[in-house]
Amino acid sequence: MAITAPKGTKDILPQESAVWIKLESIIREICSYYGYEEIRTPMFEKTELYVRGVGDDTDIVQKEMYTFTHRDKESFSLKPEETAGVVRAYIENKLYSLPQPIKMYYITPCFRAEKPQKGRYRQFHQFGIEALGTTSASVDAEIMAVAHSLFKQLKIEDIKLYINSVGCGVCRKKYYEKLKEFIYKTLDGLCFDCKNRYEKNPMRILDCKNEECIASLSGVPYMIDYLCDDCREHFTQVQMYLDIMEIEYEINPKIVRGLDYYEKTAFEFVSGSIGAQSTICGGGRYDGLSEIIGGPKAAGIGFGLGLERLLLLAQDSLTDEDKGIDIYIASIGMEADLKASAIVKKLRDNKIKAEKDYMDRSLKAQMKYADKLNTNYVLILGQEEITSGQAELKNMKTGNQEKIDINNFEEFFIDYMGAKENE
Repeated sequence: MAITAPKGTKDILPQESAVWIKLESIIREICSYYGYEEIRTPMFEKTELYVRGVGDDTDIVQKEMYTFTHRDKESFSLKPEETAGVVRAYIENKLYSLPQPIKMYYITPCFRAEKPQKGRYRQFHQFGIEALGTTSASVDAEIMAVAHSLFKQLKIEDIKLYINSVGCGVCRKKYYEKLKEFIYKTLDGLCFDCKNRYEKNPMRILDCKNEECIASLSGVPYMIDYLCDDCREHFTQVQMYLDIMEIEYEINPKIVRGLDYYEKTAFEFVSGSIGAQSTICGGGRYDGLSEIIGGPKAAGIGFGLGLERLLLLAQDSLTDEDKGIDIYIASIGMEADLKASAIVKKLRDNKIKAEKDYMDRSLKAQMKYADKLNTNYVLILGQEEITSGQAELKNMKTGNQEKIDINNFEEFFIDYMGAKENE
Protein backbone atom coordinates (compact mmCIF):
# COMPACT_ATOMS: atom_id res chain seq x y z
CA MET A 1 0.00 0.00 0.00
CA ALA A 2 1.28 3.45 -0.90
CA ILE A 3 2.18 5.80 1.94
CA THR A 4 -0.28 8.68 2.27
CA ALA A 5 -0.09 12.07 3.97
CA PRO A 6 -0.93 12.11 7.71
CA LYS A 7 -4.57 12.70 8.61
CA GLY A 8 -5.34 16.39 8.92
CA THR A 9 -2.61 17.52 6.51
CA LYS A 10 -2.88 18.64 2.91
CA ASP A 11 -0.50 18.93 0.00
CA ILE A 12 -0.50 22.33 -1.69
CA LEU A 13 0.05 21.29 -5.30
CA PRO A 14 1.73 23.40 -8.01
CA GLN A 15 -1.61 24.29 -9.60
CA GLU A 16 -2.79 25.65 -6.21
CA SER A 17 0.34 27.42 -5.04
CA ALA A 18 -0.15 30.48 -7.27
CA VAL A 19 -3.21 31.42 -5.19
CA TRP A 20 -1.23 31.04 -1.95
CA ILE A 21 1.62 33.14 -3.31
CA LYS A 22 -0.78 35.90 -4.35
CA LEU A 23 -2.51 35.88 -0.94
CA GLU A 24 0.80 36.02 0.92
CA SER A 25 1.93 38.86 -1.34
CA ILE A 26 -1.21 40.86 -0.51
CA ILE A 27 -0.68 40.21 3.22
CA ARG A 28 2.94 41.38 3.09
CA GLU A 29 1.98 44.49 1.14
CA ILE A 30 -0.75 45.48 3.63
CA CYS A 31 1.56 44.86 6.59
CA SER A 32 4.20 47.11 5.03
CA TYR A 33 1.64 49.94 4.74
CA TYR A 34 0.87 49.61 8.44
CA GLY A 35 4.54 49.40 9.46
CA TYR A 36 4.64 45.72 10.50
CA GLU A 37 7.82 43.75 9.79
CA GLU A 38 8.09 39.98 9.40
CA ILE A 39 9.34 37.71 12.19
CA ARG A 40 10.11 34.01 11.78
CA THR A 41 10.37 31.80 14.86
CA PRO A 42 11.22 28.07 15.18
CA MET A 43 8.66 25.41 14.30
CA PHE A 44 8.93 24.04 17.84
CA GLU A 45 9.44 25.59 21.26
CA LYS A 46 9.96 24.34 24.79
CA THR A 47 6.65 22.89 25.98
CA GLU A 48 6.83 25.07 29.09
CA LEU A 49 6.31 28.17 26.93
CA TYR A 50 2.79 27.03 25.99
CA VAL A 51 1.95 25.59 29.41
CA ARG A 52 2.73 28.92 31.04
CA GLY A 53 1.74 31.26 28.22
CA VAL A 54 -1.31 29.67 26.62
CA GLY A 55 -2.55 28.04 29.86
CA ASP A 56 -2.15 24.52 31.22
CA ASP A 57 -5.93 23.99 31.39
CA THR A 58 -6.67 25.08 27.82
CA ASP A 59 -7.76 22.60 25.16
CA ILE A 60 -4.64 23.46 23.17
CA VAL A 61 -2.24 22.39 25.92
CA GLN A 62 -4.28 19.51 27.31
CA LYS A 63 -5.51 17.92 24.07
CA GLU A 64 -4.06 19.42 20.90
CA MET A 65 -0.29 19.87 21.12
CA TYR A 66 2.21 17.63 19.35
CA THR A 67 4.79 17.12 22.10
CA PHE A 68 8.00 15.11 22.08
CA THR A 69 10.96 14.58 24.40
CA HIS A 70 14.52 15.00 23.21
CA ARG A 71 16.72 12.16 24.50
CA ASP A 72 14.32 11.63 27.41
CA LYS A 73 15.28 14.98 28.90
CA GLU A 74 13.73 18.19 27.55
CA SER A 75 10.13 18.46 26.33
CA PHE A 76 9.35 20.33 23.12
CA SER A 77 6.11 21.01 21.24
CA LEU A 78 5.33 21.92 17.65
CA LYS A 79 3.88 25.40 17.82
CA PRO A 80 0.07 25.36 18.12
CA GLU A 81 -0.07 29.17 17.81
CA GLU A 82 2.48 31.93 17.33
CA THR A 83 1.82 34.69 19.88
CA ALA A 84 3.69 32.99 22.72
CA GLY A 85 6.68 32.36 20.45
CA VAL A 86 6.77 35.97 19.26
CA VAL A 87 6.67 37.26 22.85
CA ARG A 88 9.44 34.79 23.76
CA ALA A 89 11.54 36.16 20.90
CA TYR A 90 10.73 39.74 21.99
CA ILE A 91 12.07 38.96 25.48
CA GLU A 92 15.05 36.80 24.49
CA ASN A 93 16.32 39.27 21.89
CA LYS A 94 15.69 42.29 24.16
CA LEU A 95 13.45 43.99 21.63
CA TYR A 96 11.96 45.90 24.57
CA SER A 97 15.17 47.99 24.60
CA LEU A 98 14.34 49.39 21.15
CA PRO A 99 11.93 52.27 20.46
CA GLN A 100 8.40 51.01 21.12
CA PRO A 101 6.05 49.71 19.89
CA ILE A 102 7.59 46.74 18.09
CA LYS A 103 5.18 45.80 15.29
CA MET A 104 5.61 42.34 13.73
CA TYR A 105 3.73 39.95 11.47
CA TYR A 106 4.19 36.29 10.57
CA ILE A 107 3.00 33.71 8.07
CA THR A 108 3.77 30.30 9.55
CA PRO A 109 2.67 26.67 9.78
CA CYS A 110 1.06 25.72 13.12
CA PHE A 111 0.07 22.32 14.47
CA ARG A 112 -2.92 21.14 16.49
CA ALA A 113 -4.10 17.56 17.00
CA GLU A 114 -7.79 18.38 16.62
CA LYS A 115 -10.54 16.84 14.52
CA PRO A 116 -10.08 17.95 10.89
CA GLN A 117 -12.95 20.04 9.48
CA LYS A 118 -13.56 22.06 6.36
CA GLY A 119 -10.77 24.63 6.27
CA ARG A 120 -9.26 23.30 9.53
CA TYR A 121 -6.26 21.00 9.43
CA ARG A 122 -3.82 19.56 11.95
CA GLN A 123 -1.09 21.39 10.12
CA PHE A 124 -2.46 24.77 9.11
CA HIS A 125 -1.00 28.10 8.09
CA GLN A 126 -1.50 31.15 10.25
CA PHE A 127 -1.12 34.82 9.45
CA GLY A 128 -0.95 37.06 12.47
CA ILE A 129 0.35 40.38 13.72
CA GLU A 130 1.58 41.46 17.13
CA ALA A 131 2.23 44.96 18.50
CA LEU A 132 4.30 44.97 21.70
CA GLY A 133 5.28 47.76 24.07
CA THR A 134 2.18 49.96 24.16
CA THR A 135 -1.16 50.03 25.99
CA SER A 136 -2.67 52.58 23.58
CA ALA A 137 -6.25 51.88 22.54
CA SER A 138 -5.37 53.27 19.11
CA VAL A 139 -3.13 50.23 18.53
CA ASP A 140 -6.02 47.92 19.43
CA ALA A 141 -8.04 49.61 16.71
CA GLU A 142 -5.10 49.53 14.29
CA ILE A 143 -4.73 45.77 14.76
CA MET A 144 -8.37 45.33 13.73
CA ALA A 145 -7.85 47.79 10.87
CA VAL A 146 -5.13 45.55 9.38
CA ALA A 147 -7.57 42.63 9.19
CA HIS A 148 -10.30 44.95 7.91
CA SER A 149 -8.00 46.20 5.12
CA LEU A 150 -7.13 42.63 4.14
CA PHE A 151 -10.77 41.55 3.93
CA LYS A 152 -11.60 44.66 1.94
CA GLN A 153 -8.82 44.08 -0.59
CA LEU A 154 -9.90 40.45 -0.96
CA LYS A 155 -13.48 41.66 -1.56
CA ILE A 156 -14.90 39.61 1.31
CA GLU A 157 -18.20 41.26 2.16
CA ASP A 158 -20.09 38.77 4.35
CA ILE A 159 -18.01 39.40 7.46
CA LYS A 160 -18.68 41.17 10.77
CA LEU A 161 -16.43 42.46 13.53
CA TYR A 162 -17.46 41.69 17.12
CA ILE A 163 -15.62 43.26 20.05
CA ASN A 164 -15.64 42.86 23.83
CA SER A 165 -13.59 43.64 26.89
CA VAL A 166 -12.59 40.74 29.12
CA GLY A 167 -11.31 43.06 31.85
CA CYS A 168 -8.10 42.80 33.86
CA GLY A 169 -6.92 41.22 37.10
CA VAL A 170 -8.51 44.02 39.12
CA CYS A 171 -12.07 43.87 37.83
CA ARG A 172 -12.11 40.13 37.13
CA LYS A 173 -11.85 39.36 40.83
CA LYS A 174 -15.28 40.82 41.56
CA TYR A 175 -16.75 39.43 38.36
CA TYR A 176 -15.46 35.91 39.04
CA GLU A 177 -17.32 35.91 42.37
CA LYS A 178 -20.60 36.76 40.63
CA LEU A 179 -19.93 34.35 37.75
CA LYS A 180 -19.05 31.40 39.99
CA GLU A 181 -22.08 32.12 42.14
CA PHE A 182 -24.28 31.86 39.03
CA ILE A 183 -22.54 28.81 37.57
CA TYR A 184 -22.50 26.88 40.85
CA LYS A 185 -26.25 26.36 40.59
CA THR A 186 -25.85 24.36 37.36
CA LEU A 187 -22.31 23.03 37.88
CA ASP A 188 -23.40 19.36 37.93
CA GLY A 189 -24.89 19.75 34.44
CA LEU A 190 -21.74 21.17 32.86
CA CYS A 191 -19.29 19.16 30.76
CA PHE A 192 -16.07 17.73 32.22
CA ASP A 193 -13.91 20.56 30.81
CA CYS A 194 -16.13 23.31 32.21
CA LYS A 195 -16.10 21.72 35.67
CA ASN A 196 -12.28 21.85 35.56
CA ARG A 197 -12.34 25.49 34.48
CA TYR A 198 -14.71 26.50 37.28
CA GLU A 199 -12.00 27.17 39.87
CA LYS A 200 -9.08 28.42 37.78
CA ASN A 201 -10.68 30.40 34.94
CA PRO A 202 -14.49 30.34 35.08
CA MET A 203 -14.84 32.93 32.31
CA ARG A 204 -13.61 30.36 29.80
CA ILE A 205 -16.78 28.38 30.49
CA LEU A 206 -18.53 31.05 28.40
CA ASP A 207 -16.44 29.89 25.42
CA CYS A 208 -17.67 26.29 25.63
CA LYS A 209 -19.33 24.94 22.47
CA ASN A 210 -21.23 22.15 24.28
CA GLU A 211 -24.96 22.74 23.67
CA GLU A 212 -25.98 21.67 27.19
CA CYS A 213 -23.45 24.08 28.72
CA ILE A 214 -24.66 26.90 26.48
CA ALA A 215 -28.27 26.26 27.51
CA SER A 216 -27.40 26.24 31.22
CA LEU A 217 -25.73 29.67 30.91
CA SER A 218 -28.90 31.51 29.99
CA GLY A 219 -28.96 34.75 32.00
CA VAL A 220 -25.28 34.53 32.98
CA PRO A 221 -23.62 37.84 34.01
CA TYR A 222 -20.97 39.21 31.61
CA MET A 223 -17.59 40.79 32.27
CA ILE A 224 -18.48 43.94 30.36
CA ASP A 225 -20.88 44.92 33.16
CA TYR A 226 -18.15 44.67 35.83
CA LEU A 227 -15.27 46.55 34.21
CA CYS A 228 -13.08 48.75 36.38
CA ASP A 229 -12.72 52.41 35.42
CA ASP A 230 -9.43 51.82 33.57
CA CYS A 231 -10.81 48.93 31.48
CA ARG A 232 -14.05 50.77 30.76
CA GLU A 233 -12.17 53.87 29.57
CA HIS A 234 -9.86 51.76 27.41
CA PHE A 235 -12.80 49.97 25.80
CA THR A 236 -14.55 53.29 25.15
CA GLN A 237 -11.43 54.61 23.45
CA VAL A 238 -11.13 51.50 21.26
CA GLN A 239 -14.64 52.19 20.00
CA MET A 240 -13.81 55.86 19.38
CA TYR A 241 -10.84 54.89 17.19
CA LEU A 242 -12.87 52.31 15.27
CA ASP A 243 -15.62 54.90 14.73
CA ILE A 244 -13.20 57.53 13.40
CA MET A 245 -11.74 54.95 10.97
CA GLU A 246 -15.28 54.03 9.86
CA ILE A 247 -14.83 50.36 10.79
CA GLU A 248 -18.22 48.85 11.63
CA TYR A 249 -18.43 46.64 14.70
CA GLU A 250 -20.85 45.18 17.21
CA ILE A 251 -20.29 44.66 20.94
CA ASN A 252 -20.66 40.99 21.86
CA PRO A 253 -20.21 40.32 25.61
CA LYS A 254 -19.95 36.56 24.95
CA ILE A 255 -16.53 36.85 23.30
CA VAL A 256 -13.84 35.71 25.74
CA ARG A 257 -11.40 33.93 23.37
CA GLY A 258 -9.98 30.52 24.27
CA LEU A 259 -6.56 31.40 25.70
CA ASP A 260 -5.65 32.42 29.23
CA TYR A 261 -3.42 35.36 28.33
CA TYR A 262 -6.14 37.70 27.00
CA GLU A 263 -7.22 40.79 28.95
CA LYS A 264 -9.10 43.97 28.07
CA THR A 265 -9.82 43.98 24.31
CA ALA A 266 -11.00 40.77 22.66
CA PHE A 267 -12.41 40.60 19.14
CA GLU A 268 -13.46 38.29 16.33
CA PHE A 269 -14.19 38.68 12.63
CA VAL A 270 -17.01 36.29 11.79
CA SER A 271 -18.21 35.08 8.40
CA GLY A 272 -21.63 33.75 7.57
CA SER A 273 -20.34 31.83 4.55
CA ILE A 274 -18.32 28.96 6.02
CA GLY A 275 -20.76 27.10 8.25
CA ALA A 276 -20.89 26.72 12.01
CA GLN A 277 -17.16 27.33 12.54
CA SER A 278 -17.59 30.92 11.43
CA THR A 279 -14.75 32.77 13.17
CA ILE A 280 -12.22 33.72 10.50
CA CYS A 281 -9.94 35.92 12.62
CA GLY A 282 -9.61 36.41 16.36
CA GLY A 283 -7.36 38.25 18.73
CA GLY A 284 -7.01 40.58 21.65
CA ARG A 285 -4.79 42.25 24.20
CA TYR A 286 -2.34 40.29 26.37
CA ASP A 287 -0.59 42.86 28.58
CA GLY A 288 0.52 40.27 31.15
CA LEU A 289 1.91 37.56 28.85
CA SER A 290 5.53 38.76 28.88
CA GLU A 291 5.69 38.52 32.67
CA ILE A 292 3.97 35.12 32.68
CA ILE A 293 6.77 33.62 30.57
CA GLY A 294 9.56 35.30 32.54
CA GLY A 295 10.08 38.62 30.80
CA PRO A 296 9.67 42.26 31.80
CA LYS A 297 6.30 43.97 31.88
CA ALA A 298 5.37 44.58 28.25
CA ALA A 299 1.90 45.28 26.88
CA GLY A 300 0.84 43.53 23.70
CA ILE A 301 -2.03 42.93 21.31
CA GLY A 302 -2.45 40.87 18.15
CA PHE A 303 -4.57 38.50 16.11
CA GLY A 304 -4.30 35.14 14.38
CA LEU A 305 -5.96 34.15 11.13
CA GLY A 306 -6.01 30.73 9.42
CA LEU A 307 -5.10 31.02 5.75
CA GLU A 308 -6.93 27.83 4.74
CA ARG A 309 -10.20 29.25 6.07
CA LEU A 310 -9.50 32.63 4.51
CA LEU A 311 -8.99 30.97 1.12
CA LEU A 312 -12.48 29.46 1.36
CA LEU A 313 -13.81 33.03 1.29
CA ALA A 314 -11.29 34.68 -1.04
CA GLN A 315 -10.68 32.05 -3.71
CA ASP A 316 -12.52 33.93 -6.46
CA SER A 317 -10.68 37.22 -5.93
CA LEU A 318 -7.30 35.44 -5.94
CA THR A 319 -7.80 33.30 -9.05
CA ASP A 320 -6.52 34.96 -12.19
CA GLU A 321 -7.08 33.76 -15.73
CA ASP A 322 -4.05 31.67 -16.68
CA LYS A 323 -1.75 33.96 -18.67
CA GLY A 324 0.38 31.02 -19.74
CA ILE A 325 3.93 31.34 -20.97
CA ASP A 326 5.46 33.83 -23.36
CA ILE A 327 7.15 31.45 -25.81
CA TYR A 328 7.63 27.75 -26.47
CA ILE A 329 10.62 26.56 -28.51
CA ALA A 330 9.59 23.51 -30.51
CA SER A 331 12.62 21.52 -31.66
CA ILE A 332 13.30 18.46 -33.81
CA GLY A 333 16.70 16.81 -33.52
CA MET A 334 19.65 17.09 -31.17
CA GLU A 335 21.22 20.21 -32.68
CA ALA A 336 17.92 22.05 -32.62
CA ASP A 337 17.29 20.95 -29.02
CA LEU A 338 20.71 22.30 -27.98
CA LYS A 339 19.87 25.63 -29.65
CA ALA A 340 16.48 25.65 -27.90
CA SER A 341 18.20 25.17 -24.52
CA ALA A 342 20.49 28.12 -25.20
CA ILE A 343 17.59 30.35 -26.24
CA VAL A 344 15.31 29.58 -23.27
CA LYS A 345 18.18 30.16 -20.82
CA LYS A 346 18.82 33.67 -22.15
CA LEU A 347 15.11 34.47 -22.30
CA ARG A 348 14.53 33.27 -18.72
CA ASP A 349 17.48 35.35 -17.53
CA ASN A 350 15.60 38.34 -18.94
CA LYS A 351 12.37 37.50 -17.08
CA ILE A 352 10.60 35.97 -20.07
CA LYS A 353 8.57 32.81 -19.47
CA ALA A 354 10.08 30.35 -21.94
CA GLU A 355 9.62 26.59 -22.28
CA LYS A 356 10.93 23.75 -24.48
CA ASP A 357 10.39 20.03 -25.02
CA TYR A 358 11.81 17.51 -22.55
CA MET A 359 9.90 14.39 -23.67
CA ASP A 360 11.18 13.86 -27.24
CA ARG A 361 7.71 14.63 -28.61
CA SER A 362 6.92 14.90 -32.31
CA LEU A 363 6.43 18.40 -33.69
CA LYS A 364 2.65 17.88 -33.79
CA ALA A 365 2.64 16.74 -30.16
CA GLN A 366 4.81 19.71 -29.16
CA MET A 367 2.36 22.13 -30.75
CA LYS A 368 -0.52 20.52 -28.82
CA TYR A 369 1.50 20.72 -25.62
CA ALA A 370 2.31 24.39 -26.24
CA ASP A 371 -1.39 25.04 -26.69
CA LYS A 372 -2.15 23.35 -23.33
CA LEU A 373 0.42 25.62 -21.70
CA ASN A 374 -1.52 28.62 -23.05
CA THR A 375 1.55 29.74 -24.98
CA ASN A 376 1.58 33.11 -26.72
CA TYR A 377 4.30 32.35 -29.28
CA VAL A 378 6.00 29.25 -30.67
CA LEU A 379 9.38 29.20 -32.42
CA ILE A 380 9.89 26.07 -34.57
CA LEU A 381 13.46 24.76 -34.86
CA GLY A 382 14.68 21.84 -36.98
CA GLN A 383 17.83 21.02 -38.93
CA GLU A 384 16.68 23.17 -41.86
CA GLU A 385 16.22 26.19 -39.57
CA ILE A 386 19.59 25.64 -37.89
CA THR A 387 21.30 25.50 -41.32
CA SER A 388 19.53 28.54 -42.81
CA GLY A 389 19.49 30.63 -39.64
CA GLN A 390 15.81 31.42 -40.27
CA ALA A 391 12.79 30.06 -38.39
CA GLU A 392 9.05 30.59 -38.16
CA LEU A 393 7.68 32.49 -35.13
CA LYS A 394 3.98 31.73 -34.73
CA ASN A 395 1.52 33.87 -32.80
CA MET A 396 -0.66 31.23 -31.14
CA LYS A 397 -3.50 33.69 -30.51
CA THR A 398 -3.84 35.05 -34.06
CA GLY A 399 -2.20 32.27 -36.09
CA ASN A 400 0.10 34.79 -37.83
CA GLN A 401 3.64 33.63 -38.68
CA GLU A 402 6.80 35.50 -39.60
CA LYS A 403 10.38 34.58 -40.50
CA ILE A 404 12.90 35.37 -37.75
CA ASP A 405 16.71 35.38 -37.68
CA ILE A 406 17.45 32.79 -34.98
CA ASN A 407 21.06 33.91 -34.54
CA ASN A 408 19.83 37.11 -32.88
CA PHE A 409 16.49 35.77 -31.73
CA GLU A 410 16.96 36.34 -27.99
CA GLU A 411 17.67 40.07 -28.44
CA PHE A 412 14.81 40.40 -30.91
CA PHE A 413 12.25 38.70 -28.66
CA ILE A 414 13.36 40.55 -25.53
CA ASP A 415 12.91 43.87 -27.37
CA TYR A 416 9.64 42.65 -28.87
CA MET A 417 8.17 41.72 -25.47
CA GLY A 418 9.33 45.04 -24.01
CA ALA A 419 7.53 46.91 -26.77
CA LYS A 420 4.36 44.87 -26.16
CA GLU A 421 4.38 45.78 -22.48
CA ASN A 422 4.67 49.49 -23.34
CA GLU A 423 1.78 49.47 -25.81
